[in-house]
Amino acid sequence: MKSLHKNLENVTNSVIDKIGNPVSVMVVLATLESFGIRDKDVFSDYGFVSISDLAKHVYEDLKSRHIDTLKNVNELNKEKQKNTVVPVSSYLWIKTKLLVQFYPLGIFHLLPIFLQIASIIVFGYSLWAFIGFNIVQSTSVVFGVIIGLIVSGGYVQVLGRQASFYWHHQEYKQAKMVVNKLISSGIKGLLVSFLGIATINFLFNLYPFSFVLITSIYAFLIGLLLLVSAPFHTIRQRWVISLAILLATGIALVLKLYTTVNIYVTHWIGITVAILISKLFLEFFFNKKKGSYTQETLRPKRLMVIYKNYRYFFYGMLIYVFIFIDRILAWSSDIKLTHQFIFLYEKDYEIGMDIAILIFFMLAGVLEYAIASFSKFLDIKQRNTLLVDKKLFNRSLFKMYLGHVSLLLLTALLTTTFIYLLITQPWGYQANFGESLKFISIKVCIIGSIGYLFLTWGMLNSLYLFTLDVPRGPLRAITIACIINFIVGFVLSRTISYEYSVVGMLVGAGLFMILTLRETILFFKKLDYHYYAAY
Repeated sequence: MKSLHKNLENVTNSVIDKIGNPVSVMVVLATLESFGIRDKDVFSDYGFVSISDLAKHVYEDLKSRHIDTLKNVNELNKEKQKNTVVPVSSYLWIKTKLLVQFYPLGIFHLLPIFLQIASIIVFGYSLWAFIGFNIVQSTSVVFGVIIGLIVSGGYVQVLGRQASFYWHHQEYKQAKMVVNKLISSGIKGLLVSFLGIATINFLFNLYPFSFVLITSIYAFLIGLLLLVSAPFHTIRQRWVISLAILLATGIALVLKLYTTVNIYVTHWIGITVAILISKLFLEFFFNKKKGSYTQETLRPKRLMVIYKNYRYFFYGMLIYVFIFIDRILAWSSDIKLTHQFIFLYEKDYEIGMDIAILIFFMLAGVLEYAIASFSKFLDIKQRNTLLVDKKLFNRSLFKMYLGHVSLLLLTALLTTTFIYLLITQPWGYQANFGESLKFISIKVCIIGSIGYLFLTWGMLNSLYLFTLDVPRGPLRAITIACIINFIVGFVLSRTISYEYSVVGMLVGAGLFMILTLRETILFFKKLDYHYYAAY
């Protein structure tokens, strides 16, 4: 009996922490169901016949209490913020502070990528690349990386979003559950993908078994590395990713330079080290956190998580599909090159796209700043704007969006200038790699750079929409963009020359930008509605 009373007290406090003062019995019932409480467990755990009876009891108990005792932490913080009016004169200072804080942060968090680029330039080797690979080896490794990115991309997107929800509500135990569950689901997704690839290869005899095995190992390790790295964005400990990659690259380099270990194995050991460091830190970090709930029954429901996030899952996967469609088309276009294989790595094309993607990396800081700024001023302006001025509220934040787009274009212009110097000046590509760029690589780089600018702009639009949980438009846009990317790239690469598959990427990215821009404009026209609907 004492145990039942304690359980009832715990679940009542959990409801307060979750929703504060409930508006109806149905809200309490939905909250209890979100905790994972089931009808068949209610009698043994709480002494009630059904979850409906439990909800009714909790509701009546809460309504008998003083309203001030029913405010959770978030409500108290919001109440405090409502009494804080930010002067208009402070807006410029806040914007400058956010720019100084988040723009470099966005660039800094790409340090693992820059580490790999530096390692390739200095040693001809990185954690998942080696300039000594022949064309078949390069195809196997790069294709493995592509599969790992695509398959894990959806899980990473959902992991970040769902874990963030619990994290910001200080429900650390639930956040840890979601992280572990989605990492586990991601691993299963990778294994199912390998089974499908192996089955297709067995039926049609496309590649040697060793090729498929090496591809699968790289795909699994890269996919798992992304999965265990994703939570660090949520818990704001992204420096751990850079540390893990730095230590892993150092260990792999030592094995490559000073031992006779096979080059594949040095990569696998290095990536495994990065995975272990990341996972161990996650366990240590979450174990130190004490969340709002401690009951084992308070588990996020699987169907609820799927329903809320399936659009984000497909968006995260299709973004990577879009990025690699043109490469696969280019690799499979030249029959004289591929011989008996359906596609093989094409060095000149890949070099052009690898240089072009620098523009995407350099724009990451703008994305980081733009969303941080939008979220900050969304909160500030809704506190400082009267309901009758909702159109002014919408217009002012749309004006901020236009400023972010201007910053995006300015950064793109500066980055394009750097890329131009990199491919034309003696100190650039030729000095670091001992050979000049071929005309095909330059052509691909120029077209690809414009495509990556449009893609980044479209991603910026999507992030705005994701902020207030409006994912339908971005998902539709990236789906259409992938189809157009494939059709245009396939036709041009087969009728003109293989490098024109990059035009498909350019057209698809431009369409993605236009479609998401349309959704963003509509979004800002009803921003007040979306804001209150999200909360």
